[in-house]
Amino acid sequence: MTACLEVLCTGPLALVEDLGRPGLAHMGVTRSGAADRRSHALANRLVANPGDSATIEVTFGGFAARVRGGDVAIAVTGADTDPAVNGVPFGANSIHYAHDGDVISMATPQAGLRTYVAVRGGFDVEPVLGSRSYDVMSAIGPAPLRAGDVLEVGDHPDEFPELDQAPVAAIKTDVLDLDVVPGPRDDWFVDPDVLVRTNWLVTNHSDRVGMRLVGMPLEYRWPDRQLASEGATRGAIQVPPNGFPVILGPDHPVTGGYPVIGVVTDDDIDRVAQIRPGQTVRLHWSRPRKPFGNRR
Repeated sequence: MTACLEVLCTGPLALVEDLGRPGLAHMGVTRSGAADRRSHALANRLVANPGDSATIEVTFGGFAARVRGGDVAIAVTGADTDPAVNGVPFGANSIHYAHDGDVISMATPQAGLRTYVAVRGGFDVEPVLGSRSYDVMSAIGPAPLRAGDVLEVGDHPDEFPELDQAPVAAIKTDVLDLDVVPGPRDDWFVDPDVLVRTNWLVTNHSDRVGMRLVGMPLEYRWPDRQLASEGATRGAIQVPPNGFPVILGPDHPVTGGYPVIGVVTDDDIDRVAQIRPGQTVRLHWSRPRKPFGNRR
């Protein structure tokens, strides 16, 4: 019998995710994939999986599952949910072995938002368009997990786990600083530097599609001018007419008509996945911004 996990409860949201489905934007399909790619990759690395193996992305804890049909090697990374087996904690960012009938559970994290669960062999769910990731905007991919779902564990890789635990810095709970590459449409704003002078508050209308910010609104230079839809990318900071920025997440639309004032650097974009509503974000230009009228 193949080992599997029987989902007992999911918390607010639990999704199967891998590294997404790149190369399909021409079909209107965004990449999607794990919101915090580093935590996803670390979970897989701890259990000696290839980086593109499927994990479970748990939002704000509350997940529990029972092991069925054999023993499994598991790792839990990202937001620390005090993971436990049969009520006994085993620690985040470490590998643990659970046996047939054991219950894996997670509490609410004290910091961060998303937690990743990997098992040695990955989760063997049916891929859609080449990926096992769920896209919340288009509803492409394996459906969000529900109590009673059974996830089979895939074949073990040839490699074996080499580490018991990985040292990972704690997730910040206060103001978070993010680097932003200027443009391409920063010239559409009267004062683009409002973006880096404002302490932005993350709203509760944020999700995997985009993180919405409120603060000092940005003002369009040409309020009656329309921008043709352009290609969108993860980390792009769109500014709708209300002047409040939206940082696009992994399930962003493939095009957008709001001007993009900047793009969060790839080094920082995974940190966005761990920011909670109610936290404060400060943005910083990663390089000097060219003034309007002096662009060659």
